[in-house]
Amino acid sequence: MSKDNTKNTNLNSKVSVSTRDQAIDRFKKLQQKEISVDTLCNAIVSKDTTALSKGITLIESTQQNHISKAQELIEKCLPHANNSVRIGITGVPGVGKSTFIEALGNILIQKDKKIAVLAVDPSSTVSHGSILGDKTRMESLVRADNAFIRPSPSGNSLGGVAQKTRESIILCEAAGYDVIIIETVGVGQSETAVHSMVDFFLLLKLAGAGDELQGIKRGIIEMADAIVINKADGDNLKRAREAKNQFRKALHLYPLAESSWSPEVLTCSAIENKGIEEVWKLIQNYFEITSKNGFFEENRRKQNKFWLLQTIEEHLKSSFYNHPEIKAKLCSQIEAVQQHKLTPFAAARYLFELYKE
Repeated sequence: MSKDNTKNTNLNSKVSVSTRDQAIDRFKKLQQKEISVDTLCNAIVSKDTTALSKGITLIESTQQNHISKAQELIEKCLPHANNSVRIGITGVPGVGKSTFIEALGNILIQKDKKIAVLAVDPSSTVSHGSILGDKTRMESLVRADNAFIRPSPSGNSLGGVAQKTRESIILCEAAGYDVIIIETVGVGQSETAVHSMVDFFLLLKLAGAGDELQGIKRGIIEMADAIVINKADGDNLKRAREAKNQFRKALHLYPLAESSWSPEVLTCSAIENKGIEEVWKLIQNYFEITSKNGFFEENRRKQNKFWLLQTIEEHLKSSFYNHPEIKAKLCSQIEAVQQHKLTPFAAARYLFELYKE
């Protein structure tokens, strides 16, 4: 190759790299560009999933300048919301929630439904990011055009993430998703939080893993509208049927729910896609009954009241701990309490008096 050709090749290479860098810079600037709330809302209502992701990111942001914009976005999206069914799914880690949700989601997509999956995900105490990473586990569902999957790291405040998840539901409904699935990790108080924002609460259980006895607890059983024994396949099929009978007997001990619905127990194999259709028929039956007897709407009204009070509590808590005087005095009061110089109650009264001033 001649020197001239070599020079031209090097020049073209430099031009190509320069053009690519310019394109990357333009893309970054575009990403960083502030989008008006009206523009974002219109894009969400137009079923733009990128706008929906940006909207949820805005909701999850703790930056003060984002909070007011997030509230404005929610208010603008609210008239387009409340047109979905909300399903909560819980179960201990390893029960197969993600596989089950993916199998159910794929069936619903075949029925021309639009599915949004919002996961209340536990957070890493080191990176504060999501541990479970549902997008990596629902490989086929995440590629579906009519599916949207969004994990939300719970951080240090379950109440906070639950509020943001509820607000994300509004955005998903405004974007045209008619089935919203909320997945909880099945540990701590997350079940109670998710139960308070869904229309149907499904408890996934395992057979043959000592899970039957763990499941017969008054709190979780009273919340469940259905119990589904997952992994009912292969050598585990017999144990799954036995567990189904045990749970049915346990459910008879509880009074009829306010919804007039008697919780049922089913078995399924999410990995073999068996029994999933029956679960959906059961859920549809629940919605038909509760819509006719008025419980569906009444439950939504009660949930709205609950979230009003819950949001007030969250705001008061945030306002208290961010108060300049509280920030200045809290550590010294904690130290005084730990050294038995002051009772916790006296320290709390002192701090509240500072806050009121």
